[in-house]
Parts: sequence; C-alpha cells; structure tokens
Amino acid sequence: RDAGPETFQLTENEGKMTASSAPPPTIDILIKSAAFLGSTGVAAGAFGAHALKERLKKQGAMENWRTAVMYQLFHAAAILALSSLASSSMPMANNTENGSFPLESQRYVQSGKYMTAGTVLFSGSIYCLTLGLGPKMIMGPITPIGGLFMIGGWATLAM
Repeated sequence: RDAGPETFQLTENEGKMTASSAPPPTIDILIKSAAFLGSTGVAAGAFGAHALKERLKKQGAMENWRTAVMYQLFHAAAILALSSLASSSMPMANNTENGSFPLESQRYVQSGKYMTAGTVLFSGSIYCLTLGLGPKMIMGPITPIGGLFMIGGWATLAM
C-alpha cells in the first residue's frame, strides 16, 4: 500500500513485513526545531566567544550570553530526544493523516513545543538584551516567560 510521505508504509520484502517511514508532520517540526536551535546555538556560542568577546566582557555580559547558549543547546538536544520518543511510541501502522497520535506521543510532542517556544523566548531575549536590541522594558520580562515555557515542557514530560 502507498501510504504517502507523511505516514508509515508497510511493505513485503522476501516474505517479511518491513516498515519504512517519514516522520509525521508534528514530529518533523520537532526535528527541525531541534536542528535550528542546535545550529544557531553553536553559531551563537562561537560568535560570543570570538566576534563579541570584547564587547561582552566590557559590558559584563559574557556569563549572560553563555547562559543563553547553554540553555539553547541543552534544550535542542532534549527536543531532538523528544522527537525520537514520540516517533518510537507510535504504532507501526498508525493513521497519522487525521492527526491522531497515541497519548504518549502527544505528550512528547507537546513537551517539545513548549521547550521550543521557551528556548526561543528565553535565549532570544537574553541575546537581544546583551546586544542592546529592543526595548529593555519588553525584552526583560520575556526572559522569565521563556523560562516558564521551558519548565512547562519538562513538567508536561513528567505527566
């Protein structure tokens, strides 16, 4: 049967049933989010350690920058792990066309979405604050909101 690119496909090969798949769209979003956060986290770390080193030292913001990078990279790895958990907890011949996933997979996906949003808000606001981008009255409160989203992702995972 041809299940299309977004669902699992069962095929018979030499009398054995095998499954091949592309990740469902919601899991694919987590994979892409992890890849984006991971690659930009490495870039931000390198940028802070080299191009911005003197500026960050002069402002006393080097530790803030490192914190943002560290949280971004840790959560990129966590989001990638959640995408793997979500994918592996799905039955082999499930119906993902209507968006129905096992509750366990939904929990992993929701946790990853919270972590993604939180990481963008938390680390992004710290980057903006250390670079003097955007009004501090707006950027300052965004940091703890991002932190709450990251905590919410971990709490969702624990439920």
